[in-house]
Amino acid sequence: MQKFENLRGATARSPGQPPVHRKHLLAAGVLTVLVAATAVFAPSRDVAANREDRSDLGFKLDQDILAPIDVNSAVMQPTTIAAANHPEVASAPATPAAPEWDTQTVRSGDNLSLIFKRAGFNSADVHAVANEAPEGKALSRIYPGQTIAFLASDDGSLQAVRHVISPLESVTYQRADEGFSTEREIAQTDIQETWVSAEISSSLFMAGQDAGLSNGLIIELANIFTGVIDFVQDPRKGDTFHVIYEELYVGGEKYQDGSILAASFTNKGKTFNAFRFEDKEGHVAYYNEEGVSMRKAFMLAPVDFTRISSNYNPRRLHPIYKTTRPHRGTDYAAPTGTPVYAAGDGRVIKSGFTRANGNYLFLQHGDRYVTRYLHLHQRKVKQGQRVTQGQVIGSVGSTGAATGPHLHYEFLIDGRHRDPRQVHRELPKAKTLATSELPAFRNVIADASEQLAGLQEDRRLAMRSGDKDTSNAP
Repeated sequence: MQKFENLRGATARSPGQPPVHRKHLLAAGVLTVLVAATAVFAPSRDVAANREDRSDLGFKLDQDILAPIDVNSAVMQPTTIAAANHPEVASAPATPAAPEWDTQTVRSGDNLSLIFKRAGFNSADVHAVANEAPEGKALSRIYPGQTIAFLASDDGSLQAVRHVISPLESVTYQRADEGFSTEREIAQTDIQETWVSAEISSSLFMAGQDAGLSNGLIIELANIFTGVIDFVQDPRKGDTFHVIYEELYVGGEKYQDGSILAASFTNKGKTFNAFRFEDKEGHVAYYNEEGVSMRKAFMLAPVDFTRISSNYNPRRLHPIYKTTRPHRGTDYAAPTGTPVYAAGDGRVIKSGFTRANGNYLFLQHGDRYVTRYLHLHQRKVKQGQRVTQGQVIGSVGSTGAATGPHLHYEFLIDGRHRDPRQVHRELPKAKTLATSELPAFRNVIADASEQLAGLQEDRRLAMRSGDKDTSNAP
């Protein structure tokens, strides 16, 4: 470190030149400054008339010149002098400060009055924004985690309110001459396509998470294939899946997952492909390569990622009553609160509670089919209400004569109970796209179909390579 300091302090000179002593440097510096000051401030014909007006400045400069000079800071003095002679250089106009917004995060249990009060405004301000601004009443639709920012004017009154609904959308209410105005801003999104491949070692859920899929995408993937694969019972170790999907970006950062464009699932050696397609009427659904809908008349299971605790059994010993009673449905064990879906489109014909069934729902599907859902924790639909396949109608519970949280699910055809695990073999076949839609469908899925085929081939090559490595192992 000492060597570095010496290098910095050295003065450049020619070889053989005698060293210059510090005293000489100091004297030379003083003399140089005196000469420069004399040249700069000597009276001339142009400035002699103003000398009296600048006498105070001349006195100050004389004092500075007579004072001891610091060699290390002497180089800064010309800058100081220049600034004194040119005030416009020393006092450049400052950039106006941007207005400061007071941002409040919506908390659980909040309402507008509480949020405005935390920001220093009152209920009259709430009333003014809600009633004077176009769409102002929409400000009351707030949810925890959103933000509301406030801008005050110089006198402290409310100037503007900005409601950040999501990273994609915000609304600003600005005070104008006649009340408040409304400006809605929608951020530009960048859609990027990506894909994942995975092999199941324990469950679809775990395999999806390990591959980087969000919980929502895993559920969507299961819903796409729920008409051909029972995800409660069918998935096996070694099953594989490939998913091509979209991601939405805002400002270079991922905002949320987009739609699944195409997917394939290989279950017990059989591969199912599904492709997203919007028909002429604007209806979006998934179809196989032939244009046959992946959506069947009924879901194979009305709950996700659970286990079967009791199958259909006409002579089952009841676990509570300890008597032989027919078990006319399938029990799906799942944690309390697990969503329960409508197995098919229909109407709620019964919704109630009994000591044996607990909270229950009965759905009518057309003229021949009825599905029943027992021991629910909550019922989310009412009698007479129309429901669609996959709609959440309740949640798993243990109400009524139940030993633990589970869904008891029954399926009836023409008033007779049938095994829910086997009845799909007798149900109507899936619908097919209209012939007029097929050319557009094939054109839309062409790229995704080729990409899926490539992913599947890569998987097969990887498996073959792994087999060879294993066979060559010592």
